[in-house]
Amino acid sequence: MLKWSELKRVSDVVLAVWPHYRPRFERWMMQELIDKGEFAPIWRGRMVPGENDRVLADHYPDRETAIAAANALNPTLQQALAARAIDPVIKRSLTLKVDKALQARQRLQDEEALMLAEALRRHADDERPDAAALKLVPDSERYRQELAEQLAKMPYLKVAKFGRTGNIWRYVLLYLGPDGVWSKPYPAGEKAAQTAERAKIANGFNLSASSHWGKTKSKIRQILLPRANQLLQLASVQRMLAEALARGERVLVSNGIVFWYEPDGGVGWLVKETSSTGESEGATIWKEGTIVSTNHGRLVVLPYVKENGEHVRGHTKNGPNDGRALPRHPNHYVEIPFHLYDGDLMIGLFGELPYE
Repeated sequence: MLKWSELKRVSDVVLAVWPHYRPRFERWMMQELIDKGEFAPIWRGRMVPGENDRVLADHYPDRETAIAAANALNPTLQQALAARAIDPVIKRSLTLKVDKALQARQRLQDEEALMLAEALRRHADDERPDAAALKLVPDSERYRQELAEQLAKMPYLKVAKFGRTGNIWRYVLLYLGPDGVWSKPYPAGEKAAQTAERAKIANGFNLSASSHWGKTKSKIRQILLPRANQLLQLASVQRMLAEALARGERVLVSNGIVFWYEPDGGVGWLVKETSSTGESEGATIWKEGTIVSTNHGRLVVLPYVKENGEHVRGHTKNGPNDGRALPRHPNHYVEIPFHLYDGDLMIGLFGELPYE
């Protein structure tokens, strides 16, 4: 058995940590970002020492506990990086890479949490099937009750995962066929378990969990945008925006949604989306930066910092199929600071919207 004292990785420099959900094990596994010198930092599974020099995976039962653990450790790791006796240029570049890596993980999880919450809300009033009424092939009969329990929570599911026994993970997947009959059980490895996890989101929007995940989420964003526009009708949102405007805040960003105050023509508050350019994709957000708007584009590219430390201001634009964005008169060009809010804000606001 491998011992902690024998691990070579103990001497590696850890730059940051952040949890990653592993559907196959139904656990949030902590990952650590490792300094690789002249190469880019890499994420890997985090190990911790156990009793009697054992090596244990650093895992948590839920997202909240895992994130709390990461947030408790990361400031110490940031201080350690700041104290390192290395070239200041290299240190600055490394700090930006750490920020970029953490922001990418956080934004991804915040967005998927919003999508899951919306999938559940869309089907909150759906009829829940009775266990006896479910149609299963004979080989899947043993999963009838468990399937009914899953469908009681997510009646829209078309892929379901079963089979943990004690501390041993031996999972199988059932698929709902076009004839309304649940399939025979298929062994579930890492990829299949991930498909079942994605089904909790995708199936809620009547999309496939096995399609390209990036394209699927893009479709969900388009489905959610009309809902985001409805937020402007909520009294709580109107109050929040009025208070923000009183503080001089005209662009508020949370979970890919932008509340944008447009003074020209008495338009007032609008909803836009965040977007990116090839260069800004996954870059570190420059929170102190500004957005220079020379047009009325519906997409907002947030200010960002290149890995060489260069600061790039944000801008507005249209999507690839929108046509050219209506330009502003040069006298009406605006440079606006923006305010970034926690992703949970948008989840809470969406929760206030009723479904027809």
